[in-house]
Amino acid sequence: MTFKVIAMDYKKSPLDLTIKTITDAGIDFEYIPCKSENDMIQAGKNADVILVGTVPHTTREVIESLPRLKMIARHGVGVDSVDLVSATENGICVTNTPGVNTSEVADHAVALLLSITRNIPYLNDALKQGHWSNPPEGKNISSLTSNLRRISGNTVGIFGFGNIGKAFASRIRGFGPNRIIACDPYVNQTSADLFGVELVDFDALITQSDFISVHSPSSEETKHRFNYEVFSKMKPNAIFINCARGPIVDELGLQEALEKNLISAAGIDVTETEPLSSESPLLKLNNLFITPHIAGNSDVSQMEGAVRWGENAVNVLTGKPLHGLANQEVLKRIAVIRSQGQSRWDNIPDPTVRTWS
Repeated sequence: MTFKVIAMDYKKSPLDLTIKTITDAGIDFEYIPCKSENDMIQAGKNADVILVGTVPHTTREVIESLPRLKMIARHGVGVDSVDLVSATENGICVTNTPGVNTSEVADHAVALLLSITRNIPYLNDALKQGHWSNPPEGKNISSLTSNLRRISGNTVGIFGFGNIGKAFASRIRGFGPNRIIACDPYVNQTSADLFGVELVDFDALITQSDFISVHSPSSEETKHRFNYEVFSKMKPNAIFINCARGPIVDELGLQEALEKNLISAAGIDVTETEPLSSESPLLKLNNLFITPHIAGNSDVSQMEGAVRWGENAVNVLTGKPLHGLANQEVLKRIAVIRSQGQSRWDNIPDPTVRTWS
């Protein structure tokens, strides 16, 4: 039996490592960049596995239009661009590549925070414009240093205390904060104690933190969790960092809060709609610092992610354990589908699961 894997992410062409991992297993591979749901449906008609990114979303319509599909493989950690309910109902596995960029995202969150507290972007620009040696009237370097801040002695808050939140806590502890607090209803205090972190409720997090970093998944539960009302409850000198997912933040609320100086500044790597329009009013805010969803990128994470992306595609078709199965309940659903007669899983071993080592 010949299998086919199709990569569809138009923003990120597959690396040679991904292609080699798949083709070395004797599986056909094709890259068809897709910019719409209809593109995905047309490209994936004969696909056993599709490799996708954040856009376009893999919706119910897409899933139900691909009769041979057995797995949707995402690179990175998030699977919020995939309709997990529909995938599970149709007996389709959804995987990601957890762990490959934990260090990178945690590093980036710290970097954004330090860039703001130390005013690095503005100081860099001022120096290159000659404001150190030949400052224009009323504009000298010292005028840009009056608001420099330290992390030591302050309270750092973390929203979402999974692997990346814990990695962020480990890094930020070295800067000597007075407290590190976190809000995550799915983590117990015993686990948090290992990182010297105090668990608090959401209201305490937003009112007591001098700096807040978001590291939670995107879900209906977390959608627009940070909105204008929440920002208005924060300290006026608070700095807000989001390297998780754009929809966690109501961008209009963030924009208004920054315009009114309800909080000091924000640093974000993600937005609700990506890529962010060049006309977005967010780009006009002097107290917003933004990067283009690259927090998880590095030479190492790119290579590891490329291999694991391909390995999952091979493993699901050859009966080897999957890494990062996002919809574990699909395993039972596949068994039910098999019992009902002919299915997309005919002549393929039942998928199994393991975690990354």
